Amino acid sequence: MPRFLVDASAVQGERALLTGEVAHRISRVLRMSPGATADLLDGAGNVYSIVISSIDRDRVSCRVTSTTKDVGEPSVRITLCQGIMKSDKFDWVLQKGTEVGISEFVPMVSKRSVPKRSDAESPGKRARWAKIIAEAMEQSGRSRLPVLHPATTFDDACALATPNSLALIPWEEARGRGLKQVLTTPIPHRVLLYIGPEGGFDSSEVQHAQSLGIHPVSLGSRILRAETAGLVAASAILYHTSDLGG
Repeated sequence: MPRFLVDASAVQGERALLTGEVAHRISRVLRMSPGATADLLDGAGNVYSIVISSIDRDRVSCRVTSTTKDVGEPSVRITLCQGIMKSDKFDWVLQKGTEVGISEFVPMVSKRSVPKRSDAESPGKRARWAKIIAEAMEQSGRSRLPVLHPATTFDDACALATPNSLALIPWEEARGRGLKQVLTTPIPHRVLLYIGPEGGFDSSEVQHAQSLGIHPVSLGSRILRAETAGLVAASAILYHTSDLGG
């Protein structure tokens, strides 16, 4: 069934009025007809099942048949603090991370980052990233739009860790503590993952993170790429909490 992210104001009680890009997709791209069904998502967890009543050139009128809440959302909220990368690798992380179930993305600049913070803050890039997340949310059956935070420094990202959260920094030089060991204990509702850029983290950064209660962990004997590590760690956590195939 088609799913469309809309502004919450589009739904008023048992009626919905769609305009702009969503109306264009329904009438011109998908060529849907009155009587067709779809789901509307407000990004805050509400899913409105609708039947199309009428289609005009730039507006679509619908009847809301039912409302559900938090469809497709994991029980644990994962924040991925990801070192920004070259090319379209960050785009890929946003898309696949949304599909897997990550709830927040923090673009992060660390010592070995090649792209600069200003690159991640350009309006064009932010708009593209937001669109990637929205489309992945629609496609993957989620009901809450993952949060895209402003780009920040590694030190400021570390400050996001709180005592009631679980904060992990996968590092290829971590010794004696693997991700599996950390996940044997009850997992808090919020988990933060810190993933470095292509060159990885500098040892001083890991030491700083550790001083703030962020735990260095190993993801195994194989070295994963920057765009892979966060998705692997997030998938392992969600599997542990029965949010993947539970």
